[in-house]
Amino acid sequence: MKLAAVDIGSNAIRFQISSVLDNGTQVLFKKMEYIRFPLRLGHDVFTGGKITKTSANRFIKLMMTYKYLLDLYEADDFMFCATSAMRESENGKELVKRVKKEVGVTIHIINGQKEAELINKAIFSYLSLDKTYLHIDVGGGSSEFNIYHKGKKTSSQSFKIGSVRVLEKNDSPEIWKKMELWLHENVVQSLGEIISVGTGGNISKIYELAGLERGEHLPLSMIKKIREKVSKLNMNQRIYQLQMNPDRADVIVPASNIYIRAMEWAGSKNMIVPEVGLKDGIIFHLFEKNAKRTNVKFVNTQDQGQGKKTLKVS
Repeated sequence: MKLAAVDIGSNAIRFQISSVLDNGTQVLFKKMEYIRFPLRLGHDVFTGGKITKTSANRFIKLMMTYKYLLDLYEADDFMFCATSAMRESENGKELVKRVKKEVGVTIHIINGQKEAELINKAIFSYLSLDKTYLHIDVGGGSSEFNIYHKGKKTSSQSFKIGSVRVLEKNDSPEIWKKMELWLHENVVQSLGEIISVGTGGNISKIYELAGLERGEHLPLSMIKKIREKVSKLNMNQRIYQLQMNPDRADVIVPASNIYIRAMEWAGSKNMIVPEVGLKDGIIFHLFEKNAKRTNVKFVNTQDQGQGKKTLKVS
């Protein structure tokens, strides 16, 4: 079985297709193709309220390209999901209709809660049943928060604070205050030590810059040090010295500020950074739907660097 996901974010649009091998007791996901295209819809939406004609035309070409890849790989099932930028754009629904007509695929504009639910499918196996976690997913236009206590999600909330939105100065002190109050109200001392779980391209890059071995905790103090280091570099230095893509180099500091504030407000000192995101959650959702099985979970494996993830049946 081959499953594909398209994550239409505010900062970039990702395509992934994985083959699924299922012997009844173990499931192996092998990444066949992954593409991240830097089409920043959030710039249009958060500054002008809608997607420009130029961006819309480029978007159609990209969707057509991804559709060709689906056909060439002979995907058994796929799902296109759009998040913050598309759902806030004045012409987002109009563009979705155009894609349906010209490309022949359906784009699902999902809300923050659905986005968090899909991501959670991919991160759940990284969580121990006897600990408390704050999941922080920072996207281009919004940030999703989930609190897990002893294997159960106890709270969830989405805020209009994201890396591109902050970069474009489209955030507000009121939203930051709401996020702080929510964390203070939901992360209470009775839950014990809070371990953060960070997802998103920016925290993955920060983890890489930290030089840690996969699986090691990323301390809050180290995130702060890396933020300070990066903030002192200009764009060219970030691109050439730290090997960042241009569309990562300008948003990594705003994104790091979101992670740092959230961890400080939650009283969390350490973070784990699993290499998963919305695209992985979508593929997991498609597996559940097609295999009609929900009693599986991701299992960490040593070969993830080669694009593999395994599941085991519980």
